[in-house]
Amino acid sequence: MAVRPIIKFPNRLLRTVAEPVTLFDAELQRLADDLIDTMHAAPGIGITGPHVGILLRLVVIQLPSAAKPGIYANPSVIHASTDMIRHAEGSVSMPGVTDDVERHASVRVRFQDLDGIEQYEDAEGLLAVCHQHEIDQLDGLFWTHRLSRLKRERLTKRCEKLMR
Repeated sequence: MAVRPIIKFPNRLLRTVAEPVTLFDAELQRLADDLIDTMHAAPGIGITGPHVGILLRLVVIQLPSAAKPGIYANPSVIHASTDMIRHAEGSVSMPGVTDDVERHASVRVRFQDLDGIEQYEDAEGLLAVCHQHEIDQLDGLFWTHRLSRLKRERLTKRCEKLMR
């Protein structure tokens, strides 16, 4: 297990669609372990393969209240509520910058575990937000693109200032 370097915004890898996981082997387990370590070191509550430059559809999420992280290969939202919520979001690739984003209040996610077995998870609140945020990242949609153009430009300038 190791902490990997995190790709920083505005690197174009963060806007690249990740490839599906097809090999469920020891290398995938090592990547998942590294993502957990990297997420904890950042610190963050969610991270994807693309955040560390690996364009695979692998996500790790661990809310502060969770005893252990959830690991999701090839996740997809298969149902979303019509109810919406706003929650502060940010990224390990854009540290120190957050803003409120509107998301579905609850979702049902289909994914594969590290053995390749199909699983389902129902999530609401912060966990639902995290799933949507990280799946967007796998689809090459950075979280700031869910904001208005004016807010996105303001956040980008703030991020550039923080990185100097």
